[in-house]
Amino acid sequence: MTDFQRSIKEKFPEFSKSQKKIAKFLLDEPHQFAIKSADQIGKEVGVSETTVIRFCYSLDYNGFSELQKKVREALLMQKSSLDQYYSNKLELLNEPHFFAHVMEQDCQNIKRTAAQMNEKDVQQAVDHLIFGEQILISGLRSSFAAAHWLSFTLGLMRENVFLYKSDTDGLGAALDRLNADSVLVAISFHRYLRETINMAKLAKQRGATVIGITDSPLAPIHKFADVLLTIAPSGKSTLDTTPSLFSLLNAIVAKVSVQDKQRFENRKQQYESLDIRHLFYEE
Repeated sequence: MTDFQRSIKEKFPEFSKSQKKIAKFLLDEPHQFAIKSADQIGKEVGVSETTVIRFCYSLDYNGFSELQKKVREALLMQKSSLDQYYSNKLELLNEPHFFAHVMEQDCQNIKRTAAQMNEKDVQQAVDHLIFGEQILISGLRSSFAAAHWLSFTLGLMRENVFLYKSDTDGLGAALDRLNADSVLVAISFHRYLRETINMAKLAKQRGATVIGITDSPLAPIHKFADVLLTIAPSGKSTLDTTPSLFSLLNAIVAKVSVQDKQRFENRKQQYESLDIRHLFYEE
């Protein structure tokens, strides 16, 4: 538990009705608190900007900026995803219908991601994926499955889509593909791997467009991303963002297929013209 969380817990009974609204917003939506102004947060919860600032004083901070800084630091230094994942699932252990509960949580996380999604940013990412000369996709460790899925599925829609595999591909060779007409999709979730961040930095230096997909607007990848798509875990393990991540990627690929219709039709005809009977089992 962070200092500000501990302080809220201790002082919550003493808070006014307005302060309790702000406290609940901070505990439920720390990622939003970390990036919005005091005025924006006030409008979000239905109180004045002054009330938000006074709330910060009530927690013994020197003002809004100091509390916001502490929230940002807490988000970037959170517990390991595995620990959070286990703790969250342990709470459901004695509940009936364990599997249904876990799947329902996934559904709620997807709905939450859809509600918070900035469609202009997603559309901008789609445009880059359509018009980029070539696409390099990078996601390591827990993000590799999503990167692999995106590279395979997007590769069905268009040519020149490559997956970065750290165990076989050299970083230099991968970056040699990139130029001002290229796009790097970098998937980076807590804990943020240096290799992915460095790749985004070097890709940016080569003039490539960088699409960052991550779990926080404050994640290190944001420094190098031309387009940043975030899936906030709301205090849960980043492992629990996986269904939301795949859902977002599926939505992106779906838009690419219908927006770039002619190229998709050409690719489909190419596949249909191939003799692939030896690849699939048939009765």
